[in-house]
Amino acid sequence: MAQTAIQQLEGCIEALQESALTEEQLQAVIETLRRGGGGRQELLYLQASHTSVAAQVIGLSLVQDGEVVEQHPGDPWPYETVLDAMNDGWRIVQFPNLALVPDENRPTGLGCEFILEKWR
Repeated sequence: MAQTAIQQLEGCIEALQESALTEEQLQAVIETLRRGGGGRQELLYLQASHTSVAAQVIGLSLVQDGEVVEQHPGDPWPYETVLDAMNDGWRIVQFPNLALVPDENRPTGLGCEFILEKWR
C-alpha cells in the first residue's frame, strides 16, 4: 500500500530527529504530492435547509473507498450541519449553486447542496 504524503512527512521528521534525513526522502514526498497526496478521496454530499454552513442537514450521500455508501431509513446521520462535517475534517469543494436554490416564486433545482471531500 502506498504511503500518503502525511505518512512520508512523519517519517521525514523521525529521520531528521535521528540526523538521517535524505534528499531522496524529501523528493519522494514531493512526488507523492504531485500525484495528489497518495490517499483516496472520499466525497460527502450534504443537502441543507439553506445556504449557511450552520444549516440543518436534510439529506446526504457518501462515497467511501470508491463506492457509494447506502443510507437506510432510520440510520443516524453522522452530521447535523455542514459545520459539523467541517469540524470533523471534511473540506468544502463546492458551495450550493445559488441559481438552483429553491425560491417560492421559482421552485426548481436541488436545493442547497454542499460537496465536501476528505483524503484518507
